[in-house]
Amino acid sequence: MSLKPRRMDFDATWALLLETVRGVITCDTVPRKVWNDRFSDVYALCVAYPEPLSDRLYQETKTFLEKHVRSLHETVSSSGEEGLLACYHKHWQDYSKGADYLDQLYGYLNTQFIKKQKYSEAHSLYGNFGIELSEQMLEIGELALDTWKRLMITPLKNNLLTLLLNGIKSDRCGGSVNQSVLHGVINSFVNVEEYKKKYPLQLYEELFESAFLRGTGEYYRSEASKLLNEFNCSEYMEKVIHRLSDENFRSRKFLHPSSYTKVTRECELRMIADHLPFLQSECKEMVEKEKFKDLSNMYELLNPIPGGLVILIKQTESHIKQTGFDAIKNLSGENVPSQFVENLLEVHGKFKQLICDVFNTDQQFIGALDRACSSVINHKSNPKIMCKSPELLAKYCDTLLKKSAKGMSESEIDDKLNSSITVFKYLDDKDIYQRFYARMLARRLIYGQSMSMDAEEAMINRLKQACGYEFTNKLHRMFTDMNISSDLNNKFNEYLKKDSGRDLGVNFSILVLQAGAWPIGQSNLPTFSIPQELEKSVNKFELFYQTNFSGRKLTWMHSFCNAELKMNHLKKPYFVTMGTFHMAILLLFNNADSLSNSDIRKHTSLPEKELAKQLQALVETKIILTDGVTNENSIFRLNMQYANKRTKFKITVAVQKESVQDVEQTHHAVDEDRKLYLQAAIVRIMKARKQLKHMLLVQEVISQSTARFAPSISLIKKCIESLIDKQYIERTPSSPDEYSYIA
Repeated sequence: MSLKPRRMDFDATWALLLETVRGVITCDTVPRKVWNDRFSDVYALCVAYPEPLSDRLYQETKTFLEKHVRSLHETVSSSGEEGLLACYHKHWQDYSKGADYLDQLYGYLNTQFIKKQKYSEAHSLYGNFGIELSEQMLEIGELALDTWKRLMITPLKNNLLTLLLNGIKSDRCGGSVNQSVLHGVINSFVNVEEYKKKYPLQLYEELFESAFLRGTGEYYRSEASKLLNEFNCSEYMEKVIHRLSDENFRSRKFLHPSSYTKVTRECELRMIADHLPFLQSECKEMVEKEKFKDLSNMYELLNPIPGGLVILIKQTESHIKQTGFDAIKNLSGENVPSQFVENLLEVHGKFKQLICDVFNTDQQFIGALDRACSSVINHKSNPKIMCKSPELLAKYCDTLLKKSAKGMSESEIDDKLNSSITVFKYLDDKDIYQRFYARMLARRLIYGQSMSMDAEEAMINRLKQACGYEFTNKLHRMFTDMNISSDLNNKFNEYLKKDSGRDLGVNFSILVLQAGAWPIGQSNLPTFSIPQELEKSVNKFELFYQTNFSGRKLTWMHSFCNAELKMNHLKKPYFVTMGTFHMAILLLFNNADSLSNSDIRKHTSLPEKELAKQLQALVETKIILTDGVTNENSIFRLNMQYANKRTKFKITVAVQKESVQDVEQTHHAVDEDRKLYLQAAIVRIMKARKQLKHMLLVQEVISQSTARFAPSISLIKKCIESLIDKQYIERTPSSPDEYSYIA
């Protein structure tokens, strides 16, 4: 075959081409040779000499398609109401498939003639020329589909819509319908315009979808009213979930995917949103009685509705809060900290699991859990009194980390310490916890009460992960001091060996602690004259220390020291661990069997009140005896008949016991720290901003402080006034509620 343009007899060629076109559009058998010949004929007509016959070919094909579709319309219309959908579907299947083949047959006409005259894709998508696609030439496949829409769908649209809606309604009521026919007819409204770049679903939405959604809404509005009259809330929710599931499945059987969410939305509006007050009114009882199945159903129904979960979230938060308060009220006994923390963790764990299982770990409910737990943990019975939670949590951790934590394996203790971080994260006043924890850590380190140094470090690392390095900086320095002290003891022993091998006469070890890192006050230290037996050791160590660290000052904290005495004056020897003050008193009895209160005070130089406390402890252990109540005139005698089942025991050092005064001192120290922290924050902010309004300054200070504590507005105001007095900032002359930084 020659590709060279030549003269063509259009009528003769069209007569041959028409038979093939008719066979193609009806999906009849077309031999390969005939197909190839007709393909060549289309090409020849498009490049005919002297004038291309493309336009005439297009018009003749259009005329044929219109005539063919009109004849199909007559056939479908005469099939009767019962057979109309099936007949339409059968002919559409053949026609749409034939249209695809026909488009291939006319490929050269499409690409070389029609496409050159069509508007570009950009024009069709974004143009605004007021020109309909029907006014311009369509590719042959598009022309076939457009012809079907104009001459088949448009005349039959009312009949088709009625039959389709009735068919789907019948399916809802359990009737038998031909799924493939309904699905095929509905999708023909989409397929017939799928070639359009702009609004390809317009026909489907206008002809079918809008009416279907209205009918669906009316059906489920009636269905909801009927179900509400017949069933209670729990049963109603089960029915609605079942109906929604059925309708979603039905959508996938019959409809185009673009309708799935719209149908679901319409059902939800009619069966859930329209009855939202009724459903929400049942939330309180379900939450309080913890009806997991009902709550799960309620969540599933309310979640898609805007604002639907508000009441359920509120009721859940209220219930968690009340459960939390019930768990920690009326706690009593010696292990109140353990009861407090473990009860809270039990409540938190229970409701976290509930939220996971019932509410699909919805972040809104996680937020409600957090708010409820925070409210319980930071609750103050009296606004003027500090919250007790930080102190109780610190004591709980102290109990676990001490050697006295018996009956638990290391892994159990580690798990409990790890869980305690959950409570810690909810604390507003983390700085109070830090103070108490530091005091208790200091006691454990100084008195060797820690169960495990690895456990101590692991706990501090958890706190660092939760609050950052700054929060645990002093705690790390305390550990550093312990390691340095161990090295110092080794060096001191080497120093003694080099010093002519002199022996101190006692086993002597020290802890050198940095004043800024340890929560130990150096003020109000009691006066004390160390026993003669220790003078040599103390002097030697001071000399050693000053030789190695010039310019540093050592302050001896005798009240924190321990000593072990061997008592040889009894029937059997006893080894007793006690405080330095106890030791100093007992050593006086090496030279006398009885001593007066005044003699003991003279030799020890202890204040009267402190001495009375130390003597009382020794009298209670019956190591020394006195007649009547201990007072300044008492005479104390060494108990020569003393006996104890244990040959090794300990007299508790008074400072190791947390007193009311210690708690008050801790809170006072926290108050002072907060003032300094807030003042530093204000100066930082003002230095960066130069000028700032009062409310904005307060908001920024609160924002910077939240990680450590929740500052009161009154405290912030006091700190601002203090900085004004110190001339760090000043009020702006032109605006009384604005501050300026003084450089």
